[in-house]
Amino acid sequence: MNTYLRILNYVRPYWKHILLTFVFTFLFALLNGLSVYLTIPLLDTLFQESATKQVVSEEQAPSRTSIFPDWIQSIEKDVTTSFNDFILSGEKSDVLIKICILILIAFFLKNIFGYLQSYFMAVVEYGAMKDLRDQAFKHLNSLPLSYFKKEKTGNLISRFTNDVNIVQSSISATFSNLIKEPLTIIVFLGIAISISWQLTLFAILILPFSTGIIIWIGFKLRKLTYVLQSKLADITSVLQETISGVKIVKAFGMEPFENKRFTNETKSFFKMVLKIVRIRNASSPITEFLSVVIGVFIIYYGGILVLEENVLSASQFLGFLFAIFQMLPPIKELSSVNNRIQEASAAGDRIFEILDTKSDIINLPGAIVLKEFKDKIEFNSVHFSYDDSDEKILTDISFQVNKGEILALVGPSGGGKSTLVDLIPRFYDPTEGAIFIDGTDIRTLTLESLRAKMGIVTQETFLFNTSIKENIAYGLIECPEEKIIKAAKTANAHKFISEMSKGYDTIIGERGIKLSGGQRQRLTIARAILKDPEIMIFDEATSALDNESEILVQEAIERLMENRTTFVIAHRLSTIRNANKIIVIDRGRIVQYGRHEELIAAESGLYKKLYEMQFRE
Repeated sequence: MNTYLRILNYVRPYWKHILLTFVFTFLFALLNGLSVYLTIPLLDTLFQESATKQVVSEEQAPSRTSIFPDWIQSIEKDVTTSFNDFILSGEKSDVLIKICILILIAFFLKNIFGYLQSYFMAVVEYGAMKDLRDQAFKHLNSLPLSYFKKEKTGNLISRFTNDVNIVQSSISATFSNLIKEPLTIIVFLGIAISISWQLTLFAILILPFSTGIIIWIGFKLRKLTYVLQSKLADITSVLQETISGVKIVKAFGMEPFENKRFTNETKSFFKMVLKIVRIRNASSPITEFLSVVIGVFIIYYGGILVLEENVLSASQFLGFLFAIFQMLPPIKELSSVNNRIQEASAAGDRIFEILDTKSDIINLPGAIVLKEFKDKIEFNSVHFSYDDSDEKILTDISFQVNKGEILALVGPSGGGKSTLVDLIPRFYDPTEGAIFIDGTDIRTLTLESLRAKMGIVTQETFLFNTSIKENIAYGLIECPEEKIIKAAKTANAHKFISEMSKGYDTIIGERGIKLSGGQRQRLTIARAILKDPEIMIFDEATSALDNESEILVQEAIERLMENRTTFVIAHRLSTIRNANKIIVIDRGRIVQYGRHEELIAAESGLYKKLYEMQFRE
C-alpha cells in the first residue's frame, strides 16, 4: 500500500481537476439515482387507471417503520409531497408527459456530467503519469555508467512503457471508481433505504462474504504482476538486442536461434498471463454470484412484503429492485479496485527501483565551477575497481599532462585504457587516489562545468535519427549554420554531406545507419569541433575504419587536437608518433612512460614489442 500511496503523490498537483471530477461525479450519481427513482411514478401512471388514484392519503397508506430520525422523515415527507403535487397532478396523459420530460432531462444532464467527469479524470491520469515518466527519465540520466552496465536496455525500456501504462490505467480504474462508484452506491442506497430498510439490510449482506476473497486475490495478483512485468522486460530486451544486431544475426545464420529464444520468452509470458487472468477474473463472478444469491432472497422477502403484509406497493418494490440492481455494477467495480491497486503497486515497485537508485557521481556540497583550464591534469596514485568486483582495473596510476600536450595511451586490450580516460569526465570516481585539474580535485568541481571543458570521440559512434545538421549541433541551441558547415569542413565531412540529396537536412536513420563508419566518425568529430572543448579524449576513434576513411578521420583528429590537451587511445601506433608523452598500460598498471623515440630505443619493453608486431613486414 505504501507504493500506491507514493504513486498517488503524483496526483496531488492536479487537485483542482480532482475537485471538478468529484463535483461532476456527484451530479452524475444524483441524476442517475433520479432517473431510476422516476420509474416509481412512471409505473404507477402506467398501471393504475387514473393519476388521482396514485395520491394516497396518510391514513390509507400502509405503515412503514423507518431507521431515520423524525426530522429526516419530516423532510422526506415534505419533499415527497411537493414532488407528487407537481408530477402527479392532472390527467394521466399530463402526468406521463411530465415524467417523460423529467427522465429525458435527467439522462441528458447525467451524460453531460459523465463526460466532464471522464475528461477531468483523464487530465489527472495522463498528467500524473507524464510527471512520473519525466522524473524517472531525468533521474535515469543522472545515474552513473556503472548502473547501465548492470541493467538490460530492454528492461529499462519496459519500465518506462509497460509498467507506467499499468500504473496509468490503475489511476483511472481506482481513483475514478473510488469517487464515482461509492457516490453511486450512496445515492441508490439512500433510495433503497427510503423505500424499505429491511430489504436494504438483506442487500448489504454480500459485503462481508466477498471482502476476504477480494483481498486475497489482490495480494496474489501483486506478486504475479511483478513477475509478469519482468517477463515482459525480458521480451523487450531480446527484441531490442535482435533488432540492434540484425546484421550479425543474419551474417551468422542465427535466425532460428533468435526465433527460439524469443518464442521461449513469449511462451513463458503467455503462461504467466493466463495465470493472472484466471485469478483476476475469479473475483468478478464470485462477487456477482453472491449478489444474485442475495438478490433472490430480496425478491422473495420483498414479495412477501407486497403480497401478504401490504407494507410496500408493487411500484415501490420494483423501484427498490431497480435501485438495488443499479448498485451491483459499482459494487462489482469496487471489488476489482484492490486488484488494480496491487497490480499498480507491483509495476510501481519496478519504476521506483530506478528513482530509488542513488548516484555516487554527484556534485558535492559547495562544488566549484571550473571556469578555465590553465595548467595541467594530474593523476595521483589512482586505483579503480567496479562496485560488484574485487578485481582492480587500475592500480597506482600516477602521471601528469600539461595544457596543450598530447598524451597517448597504448597497451593490450583489456588493460584499463578506456577506464582510465573515463575517470577524467567523472563517468566513474577512483576507488583510491585522486585526479586534479590545476591542483583541484575534480570531485570538488561541478559535473556540468567539468564536462563542458571536454569532448569525447569513441570507436562506437552514436548518432540520432535526425538531420545531419542537428547531429553536429547536438546540445547547442540555435547554432548558426555557417558554424556547422565550418566544423564539418574541418572534420572532412562537408564533401560527402553536400553530395547527399538534402545536404545538411538529410535524415541519417537510427544510429546513423544510412552512413558508412568513416562518415559517422567524421560527424562525431564535427560535433566535438563545434563544441570547441579545451580537453579532448579519443578512444580508439579510427580502429574500425578502412584505410581511406582512417586517413580522412586522422586528418580531422589532428586538426581537432591543435592547441588542445588531448588523451589518445590508439591501437595503431603509427597514429601516435607525435604525442608528447606515451603511457603503456598492461593489466591496469603503467609499465612504460616516455616519448615514441625513447620507447623504441629501449632494448626491451612492451611498447617496442607491440610496435614490431604491427610493422614486422
